[in-house]
Amino acid sequence: MRNHQTVRALILSALLLTLAACATVPPTDAGRQDLIDGAQNTIRRFMAIDPDLTHFFQTAYGYAVFPNVGKGGLGLGGAYGRGIVYQNGKMTGYCDLTQGSIGAQIGGQTYSEVIFFQSKTTYDQFTSSQFVLAAGASAIVAKSGAAASADYQLGVLVFTQPDKGFMFEASVGGQEFTYEPR
Repeated sequence: MRNHQTVRALILSALLLTLAACATVPPTDAGRQDLIDGAQNTIRRFMAIDPDLTHFFQTAYGYAVFPNVGKGGLGLGGAYGRGIVYQNGKMTGYCDLTQGSIGAQIGGQTYSEVIFFQSKTTYDQFTSSQFVLAAGASAIVAKSGAAASADYQLGVLVFTQPDKGFMFEASVGGQEFTYEPR
């Protein structure tokens, strides 16, 4: 329970540190379409990097795709990104990711992230906005062959792909998510 409170405190700090006073759903039709297009491009890019990821996109109960997460830190860190949620390959809603961290860290970067939900239970937890990836959760960097040996941990599997920037990091933190149905 204490770890969960620490994660929530870190996330609250990240909220204050980042200027991500953004709603989960982009406010304009063009913004929503850009996010949908970005998610589809991210899916294609991840599958091109590692064709074995196709298996997870086809068999997962659901998944969330974050095309562009911005992250920065200097001692305290934060990240924010918007995404699209899918169930059985169909878009069901919008989501956002807020991350907080504390520890040795400096820099800034953007990255893409895909979270696969193995079952209805983990998908329902995510879409109820009661989902937190704690410090112990690990993400796999999407690269050729990485998905072949990947497996779900507690019903979740996370892949990331760095885009731009550089971040030195030896920190502890967590990610919290918000979901809004389509």
